[in-house]
Amino acid sequence: MTSTEEAVRETFSRRTDRRACRKAITWLAATVSSAVLWSVGAGLHPIPGIALLAPLPVLWLAPRRSGPAVYAAAALSWLGGNAGYWSYLTDTLEQPGTLAVALLLGSGLTIGACVAFFRKLLLQNRFGWAVLALPAAWTAAEFLFGLLGGIGAWWSIGYSQAEVDPIVRVASFTGVGGISFLVLAVPSAIAAMTAPGIPPSRRLTVAGMTALVVTVAIGVGLWSSAAAGRGPATRVGLVALAQPPMYVPVASPDGARMIAEAVTVVDRLADQGAEVIVFSEKAWHARQSELFLVRDPLTAVAARRGVHVVLGLELEQPGGGTVNAAIAYPGETIYAKRYLVPGLESGLQRGSSPMQIPGRPWALAICADLDHPALVRQNRADGATLLLAPALDFSVDHWLHSRMAAVRAVESGIAIARSAQLGELTAIDAQGTVRASVRTGITETHTVRVDIRTAGDRTPYVRWGDWFGALSIAAAVVCGLAALRRPAALPGKAGALPHQS
Repeated sequence: MTSTEEAVRETFSRRTDRRACRKAITWLAATVSSAVLWSVGAGLHPIPGIALLAPLPVLWLAPRRSGPAVYAAAALSWLGGNAGYWSYLTDTLEQPGTLAVALLLGSGLTIGACVAFFRKLLLQNRFGWAVLALPAAWTAAEFLFGLLGGIGAWWSIGYSQAEVDPIVRVASFTGVGGISFLVLAVPSAIAAMTAPGIPPSRRLTVAGMTALVVTVAIGVGLWSSAAAGRGPATRVGLVALAQPPMYVPVASPDGARMIAEAVTVVDRLADQGAEVIVFSEKAWHARQSELFLVRDPLTAVAARRGVHVVLGLELEQPGGGTVNAAIAYPGETIYAKRYLVPGLESGLQRGSSPMQIPGRPWALAICADLDHPALVRQNRADGATLLLAPALDFSVDHWLHSRMAAVRAVESGIAIARSAQLGELTAIDAQGTVRASVRTGITETHTVRVDIRTAGDRTPYVRWGDWFGALSIAAAVVCGLAALRRPAALPGKAGALPHQS
């Protein structure tokens, strides 16, 4: 080999190495960028709007790198962005490590598959199908997990937009899945429009169709939620009493002190015009034979002031078994929590039926019940216009768990009064707007009095149920069938969109 040939080969090798290095740096930058955006745009304390940007770096990478590289980037960026959930699931919620792994790893592999799906259709020059495939497949996965996962609609990127009023109201028509769909449809469209080789006419078509879908979805959501929020206002008081760290026996000195303070707080909120006052979940623990200790003073003050009082306690029943109860006075209407937290509430018995306060369009629910759209929808379909929900959170999840309730309010067009110890006292009107939000803690008593606009018309979601989840599954299947066909040729060109490997 001559010196000239050796020089040429060495130059070519250096260029190849530099090209490989640039590709690796680009891949890493896209992966890390998406991970950072997911970490601040979703999770327990998201910044509104950021989730719409989170997939963009990886989606930009999709037509420019190989399938395995793109899949890995999408999955790793998701896992990196949601790594904070590990300690929340295993330490705070005390869930088994296997469940945390299944949830985080499973969702990471799912987002990887959805992005790979997007890439395949993009490389086939099926730009419209590609834009549809990612949000449809992910929304279908969220919907199926909500049905089969046992924890309801707890796992959804839609909650990240709970305070973006025009977007969150889409849920009145579609459920939370419609929000998730929009969160991914927008970056999918942007990535498709910036893909190498896309003709200007296709770029305009993608932009126009996406803008039309987003505009129609938001418009329909605003219209349907407006109709749902035309009910009368109810004056509500929310309370989280100062208490010891554990549930307080009603027959103990601390229990007696808390009951006396509860009577004082009811009097004070009644002076402010409250019609119904909601205390937090599991504030006390009582045997059925001890229930008179809390029933008598609260019934007396409720009757004297003409108000309703709802409290939360663990109730040991005479026949054995303990329930997580919400009890309304006067009248002692008892509701048992229907959706218990796995592990943490494994020693409690699950309730089986909804419960309304006699003579009022108010229903009872407890904390994690509000993670289940079907339960809230059932109460609204049965005529309830306001949900009264004692709750108990874990401080770190105060925003996420209270805003899940806000999305439930939008979906079913029902007002929610949620009193969460170690969380937030949250008053949510029937359009999903948070009218009051006060952080709580066990070291001092927190109260708020607020007017909440209750439900008017039933939302399309109440009437039609989870139609959008079923539609997302169908759309994902249709996109899959499109991906099995031969690549579509661009006008004046043959073959699929060029890409780098």
